[in-house]
Amino acid sequence: MKKNKLSKFQKNLDSQNRFGYEWDKFDKIIPEYEIQFLKWIYPLKKNDFKNKSVLDAGCGMGRNSYWPLIYKAKEVFAFDYDKRTVAAAQKNLSKFKNSKIFYDSIYNLNFENKFDIVFSIGVIHHLENPHKAIQKLVDSVKKNGVVLIWIYGYEGNEWIVRYINPIRKITSKLSPWIINLIAHILSIPLYTYLKFFPQNKPYLKQLSKFKFWHIHSITFDQLLPKIANYWKKEEALKLFENKGLKNIKIYAVNNNSWTIMGNKK
Repeated sequence: MKKNKLSKFQKNLDSQNRFGYEWDKFDKIIPEYEIQFLKWIYPLKKNDFKNKSVLDAGCGMGRNSYWPLIYKAKEVFAFDYDKRTVAAAQKNLSKFKNSKIFYDSIYNLNFENKFDIVFSIGVIHHLENPHKAIQKLVDSVKKNGVVLIWIYGYEGNEWIVRYINPIRKITSKLSPWIINLIAHILSIPLYTYLKFFPQNKPYLKQLSKFKFWHIHSITFDQLLPKIANYWKKEEALKLFENKGLKNIKIYAVNNNSWTIMGNKK
């Protein structure tokens, strides 16, 4: 009996279940998400999605699948590895008949040469085996198709690595509702600082425009996962090496993260 209870408790601490709690709680799509999306997918633009077949790997509650559909993509397939998350995405994208949202692991993808554009935003840096996941994305895209990921950067986030990572080692072992409470408390001084003091850094300037619940959700997101990698530029580029890609390029986003893009050979 004790083993079953422990197993259930441990299951609730798995990353996919923890993010399931997050997207079940913070499930609104707001206009500010489009600004973020366009930054994360640069140099792709709105027109690049028109009439294209798209895969969103690790879709969360559908916030990044939503915009390609608005931009008139031919079809958007989106998946995640938590049933609550998938339910939230299905609800948010229900008006789009050309969307297909399903439950799956990125490691188990079984598509070959299907999509024009495959992207994964904010997922790869939380995985135990990022190289295997990226290879699955490459397998899924057509020849000359685009593979794009957005990940945390080390440059610009040194303070997070130094101060937040040690805290995360503790919070990642707590129940999500406790982390939510901690995040709420920590968000109060952060929100006050952002609103009442001038911000010069691009990311903080962007955050200063957000509402309190959005700041709370970002704080919660930082304290939640078991794994959070912050890669230097050279390390980030190596994620795309020997994967069957060409024209590999990397772009700095907000001076604290990386977008990496390549085309399938």
